[in-house]
Amino acid sequence: MAEFADHAVLRVQAGRGGHGCASVHREKFKPLGGPDGGNGGRGGNVILEVDASTATLLDFHRRPVRKAGNGKQGEGSNRNGGDGIDLIVKVPSGTVVLDSGGQVLADLVGTGTQFVAAAGGRGGLGNAALASQRRKAPGFALKGEPGEERELTLELKTVADIGLVGFPNAGKSSLIAAMSAAKPKIADYPFTTLIPNLGVAEAGDVQFVIADVPGLIPGASEGKGLGHDFLRHVERCSALVHVLDCATPEQGRDPVTDLETIENELAAYSGAAYRETAGTGPAGTAIAGTAPAAGTTTAGTDTRLTDRPRLVALNKIDVPEARELADFVTQELKNRGFNVYQVSAASTEGLRELKFAMAELVKQAREAMPEPEPARVVIRPRAVSEPGFTVVRTRDGAYLIKGDKPVRWVRQTDFGNDEAVGYLADRLARLGVEEALVANGAQPGDTILIGDEEDAVVFDWDPALPTSSGHVPGPRGSDWRLE
Repeated sequence: MAEFADHAVLRVQAGRGGHGCASVHREKFKPLGGPDGGNGGRGGNVILEVDASTATLLDFHRRPVRKAGNGKQGEGSNRNGGDGIDLIVKVPSGTVVLDSGGQVLADLVGTGTQFVAAAGGRGGLGNAALASQRRKAPGFALKGEPGEERELTLELKTVADIGLVGFPNAGKSSLIAAMSAAKPKIADYPFTTLIPNLGVAEAGDVQFVIADVPGLIPGASEGKGLGHDFLRHVERCSALVHVLDCATPEQGRDPVTDLETIENELAAYSGAAYRETAGTGPAGTAIAGTAPAAGTTTAGTDTRLTDRPRLVALNKIDVPEARELADFVTQELKNRGFNVYQVSAASTEGLRELKFAMAELVKQAREAMPEPEPARVVIRPRAVSEPGFTVVRTRDGAYLIKGDKPVRWVRQTDFGNDEAVGYLADRLARLGVEEALVANGAQPGDTILIGDEEDAVVFDWDPALPTSSGHVPGPRGSDWRLE
């Protein structure tokens, strides 16, 4: 199996909330001491957290499904059920989280950054919490809500300061090995490097991370070679370095042509990536060091790669013919506005000057980066006049009720208990559902759906059913209105 993965599909399922308990307190000489059923516990969340020791998404290929713990059921004597255990899923820094529709939900950068990928269901209320002056001894409790279930796509964009770009076998891996303690695989055949390599370099008082991008060839931005898969790894880089092979034996290749080809691929990829991401907005819930929302740009993360500062490294000048070619093309590249450095990864000639030039670009980028703003939570309360639900007529002539409250209340109802069903009818009536159905032309006996049309709960509407004032006579668990 491969040792690196930068793309994975993850299915997350939060824990279900625990059911509430329907219990009556009993003791000697006091057989009916009142309701004392406890509430169910909250289901556990599935949380993605950036971990410094994680560098790949490979583990999600081995285990693509992650589930959090369920909440415990409430018990008698007013004992609440325990909350489900949150599941913390470790991801590498630079992980982008997308939903099934391709919308960016979170961009996780920085150790400790968290994102709630799936929220646990709320626990159901016990009959002690449902008791009131009019309903003094409820014979039912509410069920726990199911946890959120989602399918997410994870993409890893390497977090590096300097990105090395160039043709296969241009010497990018050799440069990283010569300038840092990294030990990437080095060989003399094309596409030796199949994964992005990272190395930490230091020049003066500046320490920075270098990454190489494997497999850039003509057409890489359209998916040829490995470029389309790995071009995104340079999106976060503050600056780019063109590594040009001055000793290539291939016909039709020279440093100037190679530079033009790679520049065209960067421009093509930048345009495509920008069109895909422009206009997207934040979604989901991020906590503890939230990264910038999708659709915004920060220093070093803009998808327009051609706007980055770029250097040129003419590599392999330890070969005599390569040195002559480097001398020949240096002035032309300078005329195009590039700072040019002649280097050799084999003999380390010129690497010190190149390293300090990289450090200067990194330093400038860090100084220009704005101070991070504290995370803000925007609260938009619903207007008092908003009903909180909508009534839609389906193609089959039924009436579909949509809204968070009606759907949640239906999920919490134990339909095997008539008193619980009567309590649901009272809640829906107080919300204004019956008046809305009348206004939309519903007639007695019409089919009423609550929830998603494909998986809705079906009712036969009886508008003559009186609503309760809160006190329902009869045995516990029964409702005379439903007889």
